[in-house]
Amino acid sequence: MNKFFKGLTLLVLAAFAGECIEFLLNMVLARELGEHGLGMYMSILPTIFLIVLLASFEMPVSISKFIAEKDQRYHYSMLNHVIRLTVIFSMILIPIAVITLPFITVFNEYHPLMRWMAIILIPIVSFSSIARGFFMGREQMGKIATANFLRKLIQLSLLVALYHFFQFDTGTAVFIAICTFVGSELAIFAYFIHMFVIQYQKMKKAPYESLSGMTVWRNLMGVSIPTTGLRIFHALSHAIQPFLIKAALLKSGISADIATEHFGMIAGVAMTIGLFPAFIAHSFMVMLIPTVSKAFAEHELDRLQKLLQQVFFITFIYGVPAVTFFYFFAEPLTSRFFHSTDAAIYVQLLWPFFLLHFFIMPMQAFLIGLGLMKDAFYHSVWSTIISFVGMYVFGSMDSLQMGGVIMGINLGAVLLTMMHYLTICKKIGVSLILVPIKRFN
Repeated sequence: MNKFFKGLTLLVLAAFAGECIEFLLNMVLARELGEHGLGMYMSILPTIFLIVLLASFEMPVSISKFIAEKDQRYHYSMLNHVIRLTVIFSMILIPIAVITLPFITVFNEYHPLMRWMAIILIPIVSFSSIARGFFMGREQMGKIATANFLRKLIQLSLLVALYHFFQFDTGTAVFIAICTFVGSELAIFAYFIHMFVIQYQKMKKAPYESLSGMTVWRNLMGVSIPTTGLRIFHALSHAIQPFLIKAALLKSGISADIATEHFGMIAGVAMTIGLFPAFIAHSFMVMLIPTVSKAFAEHELDRLQKLLQQVFFITFIYGVPAVTFFYFFAEPLTSRFFHSTDAAIYVQLLWPFFLLHFFIMPMQAFLIGLGLMKDAFYHSVWSTIISFVGMYVFGSMDSLQMGGVIMGINLGAVLLTMMHYLTICKKIGVSLILVPIKRFN
C-alpha cells in the first residue's frame, strides 16, 4: 500500500504541474493564434487525439495489466511478441492513414503538411505505448509522472521559443502548434525507449520462460479491444452531444444562436471549472489498473476491499470540498470566463455530475483490473443512451430547457456510478456499505 500511495502522489503532483503548464500553454496559444486560430487548433485536436487513440490501441492498459498479473519470468517473452505485433500493426496502420487522410475533409483548411504530422504520430505513439504499459505494470510511476510532466513542459518551451523568434500567418501558426505537440511526443518517445532498453537488456540476461504468440495476443486483445471500443464510444458520444443539446433547446423555443451560446457555457466554462480536480481521479486510474490486476490475479480479496475503501475515502475527502467550493464560488469563477449569470448557475446545477465523475474514473480502473472491461463498456453505453434521452426529453420542455439538459447529464452520471459500484461490490464480495460478505470461490 505504501508503494501504491507513493506512486499515486508522484502522479498527482506531476498531473497538477501539468495542468498549470496546460493553462500557460492555452494562454500562449490564445495570444498568438487569436480567436480564429485558436478555434482552428481546438477543432483539429479531436482528430489528432483519435489518431493517437487508434495508434496506441490502449496497449498501455493491456500491457500493464498483463505485466502486473504474470510472473516476472514471462515478461521478456511477452515484450518480444508485443514489439513484433507493434511493428506489424504500424506497417498496416501507416499505409491506411496515408491512403485515407487525404479524403478526410477536416484537414482541407489546414497546412498541407498537417496530415503528415498525424501520420508521424502513429509509430511514435505505438512504440511509446509499449514502454508506458511496461512501466505502469511494474508500478514505476516515477517514469510515468516524469513523462507526463515533460510532455507539457517541452511543448510549452517549443511554442514560446518558436513564436518569440519567428512570425507566422494564422494557418502556419496553427501548424507550428501541432508540430510542437508532435515534437513533445517524440521527446517522450526517446525518453521512454531509453529507459525501456535499459530494463529490457537486464531482462534478456535473466532467466525467462517463453510464451506463445497466440497466448500473448489473446491476453492483450481481451483488454485492448473493449477498452479501445469504450474510448471510441466516448469520443463519438461527445461529438453527438452538442447537436443533441442544441436540437432539444431549439424544440423548447430557444433560437439557434442562443442554444449555441448556452452549450458553450456548459462545455467551455462549467465543465472546465467543475472537472479541474479530475487530474487526481485520472492519477488514481493509472495507478489502480496494475495494482487491482495483480491483487485480483493473486486472489487477495482483503487487499481489494481495503483498496476500494481507501480510494473512496480519498475521493470523498477531495471531491466534496472541491464541489462545495465550486458551488458557493461559482459566480466569481465563471465571471472570469463569461459575463453571464447562467454560467454560474450551470456550475451549481452540475455538482452531482462533477462529484460522481471523480468516483467513476477509479471505479472504471477497478473494472479493468478485475477483468470486467465488457461490463464497463456496456455500463457506458446504457448510461449514455438514457442520459441522451433525458437531455432531449427534459431539455425540450419549455419550463426546463437548459435545466432539463443538466438533469439528463446528472442522470447519466448517477446511473453509471450505480452500475459500476454494484458490479465491483459483487465481484470482490462486499455489501453496498463495503462490508465483506463472501470470499473467492
